[in-house]
Amino acid sequence: MRHLKTLLILSLCIIGLKSAAQDLPVQLQELTAVQFKDAVKKSSETVIIPIGVFEKHGPHMPLGTDLYTAREIAVRAAEIEYAVVFPWYYFSQINEARQQPGTIAYSPELIWRILQETLDELNRNGFKKIILINGHGGNGAFLEYFTMAQLSEKRDYTLYWYKQSYDKEVIKKAKALTMDDPINQHAGNRETSMVESIVPDLVRPELAGIQSGEDLERLKHLDNVYTSIWWYARFPNHYAGDGSKANAEAGKLILDSLVSQFAEVIKDIKEDKVAPALLEQFYNAAENPLETKQ
Repeated sequence: MRHLKTLLILSLCIIGLKSAAQDLPVQLQELTAVQFKDAVKKSSETVIIPIGVFEKHGPHMPLGTDLYTAREIAVRAAEIEYAVVFPWYYFSQINEARQQPGTIAYSPELIWRILQETLDELNRNGFKKIILINGHGGNGAFLEYFTMAQLSEKRDYTLYWYKQSYDKEVIKKAKALTMDDPINQHAGNRETSMVESIVPDLVRPELAGIQSGEDLERLKHLDNVYTSIWWYARFPNHYAGDGSKANAEAGKLILDSLVSQFAEVIKDIKEDKVAPALLEQFYNAAENPLETKQ
């Protein structure tokens, strides 16, 4: 009898483990160590890092706006096409907003090192494909160079940076629910609508008009010139557009479209064999450049 009870308990444990493996959380912080091993396998060794920052978003949006949007898209897409989603990541380039309260601007050296070490640690834990999804426009130049710089030494993973694009028909429908915003960039109509659909209690569209999001064009006299102060010269309030007529329904339309797009991207990356093979070929050739056929 005791032997039968033991077998029954063991059987229930095995069933429980199988059930847990089939219903794995997508968010890394929610996984147990046992589940983590299953998650690496189920994800085809694929992990997503949604990147944001802490910065002002006009007078009406939360400091963590970029974190909310990147994570919302990543988590929802990973629930469609399974992948593991890394926890809140806010070590980003945001020097251009240091004059504004609430901005957390880490040094260039630190943001580079912490991202590289994060990739290395994820790889050490079994991930071979790492996807970046960026919610912060100010990261563009940094992430582009960081991604290219991965070629500086041999890596045991492939880094992919997902660059979203908006469906024109979806944007047209969203505009019909809100208003036209000629600038429509940082904390403007589109971004405000999206965040209002995610965390409505944290968005105050009625306050959007207390500061200006107009482009001051204070460097208009310098044609064909780039300078570090360009953003401050144009948008000193760290607000570019008009979020006063935001609409959560419009934001949901846009988010649903991006989630669907990103889920397809995750699927394509999980199935991709070309980029990893080309990287391996490149690394081997780079060790012996004189043997490269000319």
